[in-house]
Amino acid sequence: MLAVMEGHDPHACNQALARAFEFLGKRWNGVILGSLLNGPATFSELRRAVAGISDSVLSERLSGLTSAGLVHRSVDEGPPVAVDYRLSDTGRGLLPALQELTVWAEKHL
Repeated sequence: MLAVMEGHDPHACNQALARAFEFLGKRWNGVILGSLLNGPATFSELRRAVAGISDSVLSERLSGLTSAGLVHRSVDEGPPVAVDYRLSDTGRGLLPALQELTVWAEKHL
């Protein structure tokens, strides 16, 4: 059970956790973030890393993750033009939670 921190409204904490899971629980978001934990990746590398995702869904999820400030998209004008994606500082802040979820899933699922 989650400990209630002094001075925090437990309902607010539950709402924050619900928002986090609503976002991370959206199909593929957590897997994409997990794929970027090892460093930047191109669209093609992410498509190979996230088995079963379509190009259109990957593009949509990357746009959402970028808009949320969890992923940075950088463009090298080239030639050839190269685009890569990397975790932002905010996205890297999820690292401990994602690692713990991975450990839990390996142990219990």
